[in-house]
Amino acid sequence: MKPLFAISAVLVAVTLLAAAKPAPIPSAKSPAADDGAPWPEAQIEIFKLAPGKQEAFIRDIARADEVSAAGDQPPIQLFVHQDGAEWDVLLYKPFRTSDPTPAQQSAMDAKAKELQMETGPAYFVRIRQMIASHTDTRTYGPITAAKWVARLEGWRAAHPGTQEK
Repeated sequence: MKPLFAISAVLVAVTLLAAAKPAPIPSAKSPAADDGAPWPEAQIEIFKLAPGKQEAFIRDIARADEVSAAGDQPPIQLFVHQDGAEWDVLLYKPFRTSDPTPAQQSAMDAKAKELQMETGPAYFVRIRQMIASHTDTRTYGPITAAKWVARLEGWRAAHPGTQEK
């Protein structure tokens, strides 16, 4: 993957995610304190699709969202390229804080079967036919820079003698 593609894709992802799911921004009068709570985590996937495969890929994401809905799970957040860097689709997937219940999983399995969706190796054979390149990363966020700095400062206070700034 070209380094410029990776850098621009990450910058676009951060910008889009900040706009899609804004985190509360502390005022300058009351800087963010680290409450110690775990930060939200997510996976970001960036795709450059094979020529002519954008519609099929997005339709597959829509089917996956139908399966998720059957189990009361949230849809994938999808961003479609309009201008700029050389990516086609960006997916934002917050990590679940708990697994689906057996009833939810059963409902999702039934929906996947109804939609005749591939699973396991067959899924990967099909999806790879639509992708020219793909990258993904596990992230913390959305969080503010102030929250990140507060956590760092808390760590440094608990570990005196470490290098600052």
